Amino acid sequence: MKKITLLFFLLISASFVFEAAAQKDPKAKIILDGMSKKFQGMNGFTASFDFTFQDQTGSSDRQTGDIAVKGEQYRLKLPDQEIFNDGKTVWTFIQTDSYKEVTINDASQMEGELTPSNIYRMYESGYNYKLNGEKQFQGKTAQLVELIAIKSGAPFEKVTLRIEKATSNLLGWEMYDGQGGVFSYAFTNLKTNVNLPTGYFSFDVKQYPGIEVIDLR
Repeated sequence: MKKITLLFFLLISASFVFEAAAQKDPKAKIILDGMSKKFQGMNGFTASFDFTFQDQTGSSDRQTGDIAVKGEQYRLKLPDQEIFNDGKTVWTFIQTDSYKEVTINDASQMEGELTPSNIYRMYESGYNYKLNGEKQFQGKTAQLVELIAIKSGAPFEKVTLRIEKATSNLLGWEMYDGQGGVFSYAFTNLKTNVNLPTGYFSFDVKQYPGIEVIDLR
């Protein structure tokens, strides 16, 4: 669970101290509001994603996965584990050729953290933001919006969102840890307004005989 927390779930905290009113770019807010409004109006979406971490030495590590989101529910697939969140319960499932394990938590234990279902709203509190121009990304024109946390002590100094100009879709983002490390995410094969059944976001322990269950609720 800790590994996934580093990959996808970040505490919404901060790293620089600024006057909030002076650092909220109105042009960036229009873009962010459009992105958030579009996401909240969807039935749901699915996408594949690429994740890359590069440290201060230039060494990098890459993973791929799949994500499905519907409101506060999400399902995250990685090569060695899968996370299910139905809005009330979170299951972290690990399966190898010889071992199966699921850790169960209350979704409320993740309050205050950045998740696949609230990244579209993270700018609403705790961050200043500004528009950093446009750039071609995946063959599309992306508007770059930089978020800078307001207070000190965060594991990440800033987040740069890549938002498609024509559609307001979030295409990817980069997170900087202040020590030379950069976490980069990019959506591929994004499908919006996908009708996902509620059961898709739940994990059924009964389907995995012999699985070790670690219930932390």
